[in-house]
Amino acid sequence: MPLICLASPKGGVGKTTLAANVADALRRRGRRVLSIDFDPQNTLRLHYGVALADGGGFVAGLPMRRDWRQLARPTAAGVALLPHGAIDLRGALGLAAALDRDPELLAAPMREILADPGLLVVADTAPGASQALSLLAPMAAMVVCVLLADATSAALLPEIDSGRFLGTGTLGALLDSRVRVVLNQVDPYSRLSRSAAETVARYLGPRLLGAVCRDEAVAEALASQRMLLDLAPHSRAAEDLREVAGSIEAALPPLPEAVPAAAGPLAWAAR
Repeated sequence: MPLICLASPKGGVGKTTLAANVADALRRRGRRVLSIDFDPQNTLRLHYGVALADGGGFVAGLPMRRDWRQLARPTAAGVALLPHGAIDLRGALGLAAALDRDPELLAAPMREILADPGLLVVADTAPGASQALSLLAPMAAMVVCVLLADATSAALLPEIDSGRFLGTGTLGALLDSRVRVVLNQVDPYSRLSRSAAETVARYLGPRLLGAVCRDEAVAEALASQRMLLDLAPHSRAAEDLREVAGSIEAALPPLPEAVPAAAGPLAWAAR
């Protein structure tokens, strides 16, 4: 039932890579996990080995009101996946207009998904403020904001602190308490990267879930369409990833003691 949204004020921070690997790490901790791609770039699927030619998906098909259960995919990682689906600019604009007219296109299936008490949902959202994020954030147990350890991210801290990237006005202020931060691609050999990371850590305090170091193994895992914890389980980034997943796990409700095994299209996600 818990929903974890991964978000970022800007692109290029490795958010989707982190979303895929966090979902896998939480699955390894005994959770039954569904990963959903809300980013129109539709790249989360690549981490799970879905073929490039496969353009089907959940979010792109929302105006057609298709059954999300029939769109879920099994993956070799044991995480169930709802890809975004291929969409062009015109389609993206049409989808945004449809959600603006009828937010229930997204809200209704998400309520159905979150009604499963034993299911943990990890959502990868588009960079910056988005309509999907504004609808998802009030449902989320946690919004994980991904930042790089650089000067730009340090400059974005007031925006993170206020929750403005979740939406303007009251919404951002109300949801601020749910926002946590992960620093990604921290370079231990760069004085600037270390200094930026230290600045962010001091500013955020306990709101900082953890940091993941820059590691070639992360890119190698994506290139081979495998999870980092499979390809390089003893790498430094893998160790950091486990710590981040542990911090998220500690903030979640405990696993239900007696949840029936999954049936139907999410059966493969049972662990």
